[in-house]
Amino acid sequence: MGVVNVTPDSFSDGGHYLATDAAASHAAELVAAGAAIVDVGGESTRPGAASVDAAEECRRVVPVIEAMHARALAAVASVDTTKATVASAALDAGAAIVNDISGGRHDTELFAVAADHDAGFIVMHMQGTPATMQDEPHYDDVVREVGDFLLGQLEAARAAGVRNDALLADPGIGFGKTVEHNLALLAALPELAARIEVPLVVGASRKWFLGQLTGGAPVDERDDATLATTVWAFESGVSIVRVHDVASSARTARLLDALERATPEGVAA
Repeated sequence: MGVVNVTPDSFSDGGHYLATDAAASHAAELVAAGAAIVDVGGESTRPGAASVDAAEECRRVVPVIEAMHARALAAVASVDTTKATVASAALDAGAAIVNDISGGRHDTELFAVAADHDAGFIVMHMQGTPATMQDEPHYDDVVREVGDFLLGQLEAARAAGVRNDALLADPGIGFGKTVEHNLALLAALPELAARIEVPLVVGASRKWFLGQLTGGAPVDERDDATLATTVWAFESGVSIVRVHDVASSARTARLLDALERATPEGVAA
């Protein structure tokens, strides 16, 4: 899953793709690099970010999704939003997945919108909101609590009519978690994958905790650390990684696939 942030303030690429043509062209580049999904967001979810009203969010993302659809890109479009009105407009414009960082908590109508459009839905865990999530996050047992939340919200989505085979879950790396919380969740990915029983999504790309673990590397020097999490995630049973640098993760996925199929006689078909 490649990332297109149509925002002025995202932590990695804020302001780079505000123009519709620039965002759609970047989406095309991500697909050419190997993205199977392109996630379009119009509201920054970095720690401390201010919220954006639905009308402004729609103004940012809908033209980009329409432009992607017009280009007939060989990838699925997802919309990164917590708002039902934005999701509905994006799905009408050609998106096929709703990626909700609140996991259905912010707007209870979001599940129904996804069900009405027969869309995919990514339920993500976040403690608090982007504005508050890094204000001393606390868990008694982060792996158990995140798993409990995901299971509960997945069941709420099913109850609202979202098909089980359209559901995915994301433990929310970096969203209301310390470095230690993130490491605990990454270590427990096999356990979470077995417990949740829907495809897992992991988005660790260029995040602050990777800089902390690699000697204070700035945002633009965290792609190697991101790639390490890609390998770890895929080897731990994750189905999708959400990344800014698609090419390296796509190449890695192909190599891991070849290694998985390797035999003493060579690579199996």
